[in-house]
Amino acid sequence: MVERTSVQRHIYPRTVRFADIDSQGHVNNVRFLDYLEDARFGMFAIDLHNAGEEPFKGLVVTRHEIDYRRPLGFRPDPVRVETWVEEIRPVRFTLRYEIRDDDQVYVTAMSVIAAYDVERAAPRRLSESELAYLKRFSV
Repeated sequence: MVERTSVQRHIYPRTVRFADIDSQGHVNNVRFLDYLEDARFGMFAIDLHNAGEEPFKGLVVTRHEIDYRRPLGFRPDPVRVETWVEEIRPVRFTLRYEIRDDDQVYVTAMSVIAAYDVERAAPRRLSESELAYLKRFSV
């Protein structure tokens, strides 16, 4: 088992789909970015909506880094995309992820996310409620 910090992590279970598997029999490296996107959508839209809170609006990814630790093959049980916030600034924040199960870490990744005003087509400041939500998962 891999040791973890005590930071509250957002947990998103992700099923490995047959369509995710490449000719080498494991999840294609590009598909892992879909896993991260699904986890972010769960964290910033679905979970907040289900809790009766306002989902985040206008977030854009400005950077991704991904490290492939071991191959992930087709399996009946979902993996977990565990996400936490490493840094919060007025206009952007950094997310860290692990795609894992109880025994293995398959991927570690990082994304820098910027708050964006779609109508003005310009960066915006994170709202107080957004900052408070991010702090729930912050290092």
